[in-house]
Amino acid sequence: MGVKKLSRNDLLRIDGKRVPVAIRLNPRARRLIVKVHPSTGEVAVVAPHERSISRAIEFLRRERDWIAVRLAQIPERVALEPGSVVLFKGQEFVIRNAPAQGRGPVWIDGEAYRPTLRVSGAPEHTPRRVEDWLKKQARSVLQRRVAYFGAELGVNYGRISVRDASSRWGSCSTSGNLSFSWRLIMAPPFVLDYVAAHEVAHLREMNHSPRFWRLVDRLVGESAQAAQEWLRNHGASLHKFSLAKGLGDTGADGHA
Repeated sequence: MGVKKLSRNDLLRIDGKRVPVAIRLNPRARRLIVKVHPSTGEVAVVAPHERSISRAIEFLRRERDWIAVRLAQIPERVALEPGSVVLFKGQEFVIRNAPAQGRGPVWIDGEAYRPTLRVSGAPEHTPRRVEDWLKKQARSVLQRRVAYFGAELGVNYGRISVRDASSRWGSCSTSGNLSFSWRLIMAPPFVLDYVAAHEVAHLREMNHSPRFWRLVDRLVGESAQAAQEWLRNHGASLHKFSLAKGLGDTGADGHA
């Protein structure tokens, strides 16, 4: 049985504002968990069963200050629309519309005075086309880097998925399937490389033991520490880019 979202809505008052709270049931949860979603700003509490809902609401109220801090850290949302600036491989690109020129829906304009993404078609289609292009680029780069690191360690891997994960940049299942956030394509290449190497190393060591970290070091060397620091300092900002304007999120969890 998976996570079940209840239809009821509760409100939490933080700094004089009414904040909606989603209540979810997860029988596998061992304790109450409060989450602030990194891409929507949604506040949710996860409880193991319906009998614990009243306790979950009380827990939410006790964690009001913690939630307020997380919400205050959310960067302002940036819509992927003409005139906006988006990150691609760590570099800022301005989004501009242009007539179709047989180059596909989105392309890099190498002749513009500043780094520019050109998008064909009507302006209202721009956000979806830019996001789809970024996801396609992320999948292509991640597939190449996973193949390279896999060959370096002599390991096989299963399916590679690219998703909009809110709390993890990458993951490795026990069956050898790898999953990554498409937003990594917006970070500098050494950051994407580190996450890809990290998950490939889990194909040999499904833990974070010294042996695991030696594998990561073998693949990316000293850049691992720099990538970790970059994600700590700037990772949340990658979630501000979206199809529509609204709140961002932090991806942080609180536990009872």
